Amino acid sequence: MSRVGKMPVSVPAGVDVSIQEERISVKGAGGALVLAQHALVNVKLEAGQISFLAANDSREADAMSGTFRQLVNNMVNGVSKGFVKKLSLVGVGFKASAQGDKLNLAVGFSHPVNVEMPAGIKVETPTLTEIVIKGADRQRVGQIAAEIRAIRPPEPYKGKGIRYADEKITIKETKKK
Repeated sequence: MSRVGKMPVSVPAGVDVSIQEERISVKGAGGALVLAQHALVNVKLEAGQISFLAANDSREADAMSGTFRQLVNNMVNGVSKGFVKKLSLVGVGFKASAQGDKLNLAVGFSHPVNVEMPAGIKVETPTLTEIVIKGADRQRVGQIAAEIRAIRPPEPYKGKGIRYADEKITIKETKKK
């Protein structure tokens, strides 16, 4: 059986988990998230811990029990603590500003780029060259961060562009005559 699927998910105080036949709902201070139940995974809530068991002995059921456990764990962590992605802008004149649920970027194009944030995702700009994306849903926070990075990915010769805060860019050497 999956090693990850064997570990139960502990539910912290302030987080409400409800398990129905077709979905799992998690509510907390950070919001509410819903995940559709999977037929190959049996989910049980006992004494503040959620356990996951494969419905049969197939390889797919074993794999899905671990995957499903991690998805529910991310939901519980998201509504209690939240997830954060940090981006940094590198380049002369590159700047970002957050206005409500919009992010305005000046990243070397002839026009400013405006990015609309979906519901449940908050964006902040502590400085002109830093972007902080926060939310309860780990997948959506990562997807929005990847879409913003894709507007101007770091180029390999000078490293200019939008990068993750912990990303290391390998700079290429220029051609020699």
